Amino acid sequence: MSLNRQLAMFSAESARPSAYDLAGLLIGPGQVTRMGGTARVSVVVDAAWRVHALAAEFTARGLETSWEPAAIDGHFGVRTAYTGMLAPLAEAWLRGSGKRPPAGFALDGARLRLWFAAAGSVDPEGDGAVLRLGGNDEHCAAPALRAFTALACMAELGRGPVLRVAGRRRVARLGELLGERPAMAPLGAWPGDQPVGEESGDEANAAEQAEPRPARTVRSPRMRPAAVAPGQLDTGQVLPELAVPTTERPGRGEPATGVQDRSEADQAAIERAPDQAGAATVGTGSDFTGP
Repeated sequence: MSLNRQLAMFSAESARPSAYDLAGLLIGPGQVTRMGGTARVSVVVDAAWRVHALAAEFTARGLETSWEPAAIDGHFGVRTAYTGMLAPLAEAWLRGSGKRPPAGFALDGARLRLWFAAAGSVDPEGDGAVLRLGGNDEHCAAPALRAFTALACMAELGRGPVLRVAGRRRVARLGELLGERPAMAPLGAWPGDQPVGEESGDEANAAEQAEPRPARTVRSPRMRPAAVAPGQLDTGQVLPELAVPTTERPGRGEPATGVQDRSEADQAAIERAPDQAGAATVGTGSDFTGP
């Protein structure tokens, strides 16, 4: 069987969500407690996005969720409600007052996704990943390593205790098993994300093409109202305003000539010309502006 087909079979999207998937939290730092014929699962996380991610996973499994700030600054406690759906999980994991993985414990994509959502992280360069276990759960380390290696890829135990995955190819394989990054998780927090501050060639070209360029502004000529002769109806027609020539400037004491003279002469004539009723002068329309 090819590796791609094997990953598809065990990925987080390959099976229907189940309450038993919360075993992924218990192999990590999660805890389970019983009350009568019910049980609940709780875990302390170090980022707000993890609260949202776990709440979405719990809801998909029909489990009620609550959370509160933890004793450690910046941490949050997330837990399910007590429910009979989790009672078999507590029965399998609790040994006295502590938890222990049941014999033959195995991981799949859904369990691994919950574990990573609660306690997983990716190195900033994207070439390594870490899955954290409970601080006092050294007895869970060997079963966790065995189950992870059987499902995903080679890993090694580190202090914490943690499972450490090294190499971009192994991190990419882990990302395929986990599925899509949760909606509230920041870029770079999930395996398979582009390393922060790094762009592929296609993304760089797309960003350059999408960058807005300054638009070329085409200025239209300034307009002025047409002169209205005596007895004619002012239709509001506008004409382009002629520019004053700049090649020849009149010297001091010399009268201006050319277009400027004609414009002033026309204006003076219009102002002096009475209308047919002889009651008022027709304005030049200087209070109107062109487009």
